[in-house]
Amino acid sequence: MEMKFCQSCGMPLTEEVLGTNADGSKNEDYCMYCYKGGKFLQECTMDEMIEHCAQFVDEVNKGLPKPITKEEYIGQMKMYFPHLKRWRKELMVSDEAPENPALAGVKDLIAQMADTLPIAYISSVDNDGYPCTKAMLAPRKREGIKTFYFTTNTFSLRVAHYKANPKASIYFCDAEGFKGMMLRGTMEVLTDAASKEMIWRDGDEQYYPGGVTDPNYCVLKFTATDGRFYSDFYPRSFVIE
Repeated sequence: MEMKFCQSCGMPLTEEVLGTNADGSKNEDYCMYCYKGGKFLQECTMDEMIEHCAQFVDEVNKGLPKPITKEEYIGQMKMYFPHLKRWRKELMVSDEAPENPALAGVKDLIAQMADTLPIAYISSVDNDGYPCTKAMLAPRKREGIKTFYFTTNTFSLRVAHYKANPKASIYFCDAEGFKGMMLRGTMEVLTDAASKEMIWRDGDEQYYPGGVTDPNYCVLKFTATDGRFYSDFYPRSFVIE
């Protein structure tokens, strides 16, 4: 049976430690130390929860072959907690919502990288389940920080991958600034006339001699769901609303 973990503090969930809903029934997402009677027992931020959990590092070490320090444990939790249900809601990035202080500058960083870096890396999943990554010219167009459009060949292996499995990621890397931005989501293959005309540019004939109607010219539309960035020696995961 797959082990489940509290979506607030990360501790393993067993029947004995499940929290309770308002009607007294068991809650399958949270432990009794975090959730009781349909309410969280602590009103805190993710970082405050991490500091609270860090004091139990000695208990954690009892189940590890090699002990870790409190600082190492905090580092692990900072990478893991943003994926928990309670904190995913907190660490959201959108074009409309006020900026979360914990994600200061992320929207600007996504936009800056997409608009200024000449190369982006896109990944697909092949028929054997392996990730495949390819360098691409920068996206031709983006809609906020959620949707990005690329040009590519209709008959390429990449397009075949996305038609079979739309799961995808795109990655922007600023080597000089020591920054990286990875976005996960889905990739659509668009071949309709409106989409092809939308991002067509003068000079594309060198790649597609038949012009905008060339059957080997298509559009990749990437829609982001979440991501992870690395900047100033600090990684952070987030959800895109």
